[in-house]
Amino acid sequence: MAFLTQFWWLILLLLILFTGLVTVTQGTIAVITLFGKYRRILRPGLNFKIPLIEQVYKIVSIQNRSVELEFQAVTVDQANVYFKSMLLYSVINQNEETIKNVAFKFISDKDLMQALIRTVEGSIRAFVATKKQAEILLLRREIVEFVKEQIDHSLEDWGYHLQDLQINDITFDQQIMESMSKVVASNNLKAAAENEGQALLITKTKGAEAEGNAIKIAAEAEREAARLRGQGVALFREEVAKGMSQAAEQMKQANLDTNVILFSMWTEAVKNFAEFGKGNIIFLDGSPDGMQNNMRQIMAMMQMKDPSRKD
Repeated sequence: MAFLTQFWWLILLLLILFTGLVTVTQGTIAVITLFGKYRRILRPGLNFKIPLIEQVYKIVSIQNRSVELEFQAVTVDQANVYFKSMLLYSVINQNEETIKNVAFKFISDKDLMQALIRTVEGSIRAFVATKKQAEILLLRREIVEFVKEQIDHSLEDWGYHLQDLQINDITFDQQIMESMSKVVASNNLKAAAENEGQALLITKTKGAEAEGNAIKIAAEAEREAARLRGQGVALFREEVAKGMSQAAEQMKQANLDTNVILFSMWTEAVKNFAEFGKGNIIFLDGSPDGMQNNMRQIMAMMQMKDPSRKD
């Protein structure tokens, strides 16, 4: 009988000892109380607490935690702004004082979450209330920096640290969104019209420059052609004069009448008129008197061209 009693006492003692073993998982810290008063903390791994006296009051997570927020704010020009954001926070460190603060500041995690969300929303609303609706979309970074500056001190008192605040979406009332779309569309049309006007101006300017250059080039070409034609005519006349002078000199040496050259020129001209006239009508006096008259005129012209000749 005594043996059975000792056996049961041994089993009871073992059960009590086993109830004193506490396993704390990685990423968490256990807070121990003694008769309701803070006693100590237990870190990850196998720990021992006084059975039946010490109690695990709370398991505090030291991992990062996130929460999504959706709320509304009003700008200084009375426009409703709707935010969708993500809040990332965690315990500041693993110091005993910090863990003690986290464990006893709020009754539950729900109360912590409510206070945290309301604090963030209040900070953003306070910032948005000083800005106009048209400015909000460009101030995401400024909003985040303002919120961090405003709530970091409060979170430190609670034992937490705000790691990041991401504003994922900013929207307005449907009427405001439609008006903003119209403004953007009108600005795009205005920019397109200005670009088109600039392109047309550039096209016309370049066209005018090209036309002016073409006229200038054509004028230069025409002037050069006229100069060359003049030189050609001058050279032709010079060669004709040289030929006639040589022919006249040869006829003088042969004691022939130089009027034969004039007669030959006259007949050659009449031949060319008939051969290459291409239908043009040229009236020539072919009578003896007319021919004699033409010969006298040609001889008079030759005497004027040759001052050294003496009658």
